Amino acid sequence: MHDSGKVMKTILMFIALFTAIVFIPGCQVHSAHRSSVTIQMQTIQSVLWQQHAAEYRALAYQAYNIARLRLDDFLKKDGSHAHNPAVITDIDETVLDNSPFAAKLIELDSAYTRSRWLEWGSLAHADTIPGSLGFLRYAAAKGVEVFYISNRYSEQLAVTIKNLEKWGYPFADEMHVLLKQGPGGKELRRRSVAENHDIILLLGDNLADFSSLFEAAGSPRRNTLADSLRSEFGKRFIVLPNPVYGDWETKGIYGGQSHLSPAQQDSIRRISLRSF
Repeated sequence: MHDSGKVMKTILMFIALFTAIVFIPGCQVHSAHRSSVTIQMQTIQSVLWQQHAAEYRALAYQAYNIARLRLDDFLKKDGSHAHNPAVITDIDETVLDNSPFAAKLIELDSAYTRSRWLEWGSLAHADTIPGSLGFLRYAAAKGVEVFYISNRYSEQLAVTIKNLEKWGYPFADEMHVLLKQGPGGKELRRRSVAENHDIILLLGDNLADFSSLFEAAGSPRRNTLADSLRSEFGKRFIVLPNPVYGDWETKGIYGGQSHLSPAQQDSIRRISLRSF
């Protein structure tokens, strides 16, 4: 009986030791895995959706199909009275696909930097957003000018035109590609186009592409403004999907706070979720 008690004690010690070896490291690995999911890596799902989901392509085609219908409708009703009809479009995630840049940031676990963005832009490798090339060529064929208003840096003008020309986008020249020249949004550039043109449509992935009202506005205000302009979407404003980045995050849920740490960004993202 004494020997059997020693055997049982030994067995119990072995089980305890086995449990410590197997299960505790497992917990540590799980914890380390969670801590390795950095703020940049949280965008993986969004980037994969943009690059691989047929639904993304379908939404882009849908946006440009609606744009064509609205263009035809305008030209049929008001074309003869229009003064130099024009379409204004954003570039990034509206005309050109920069998801490889977002993927590189995930791969390097790096935040956005101006130098890395300039490096990507200098390659002029951005592909077309589905439907964009066909629509803008169609607009040009109908006698409608196309203006590209983007907040790309001014030093990117030549490479941006090169990237647009690579795919055959119409009006890819210095007169029609209007990049950011200083602080402020796009309103002044839109007004400069409106001085000599009747603007039929505006296309973009960010609501500031359509109105300065959305600039520097947090999420509650942005949502209220979107509700107030509901009749314009699909009519004069054509919105492209972009779940990867944009004012919806930087000026929306972050409230315009530009110096948040990754931990603070992660915290805001989590508390902004609506659950049940």
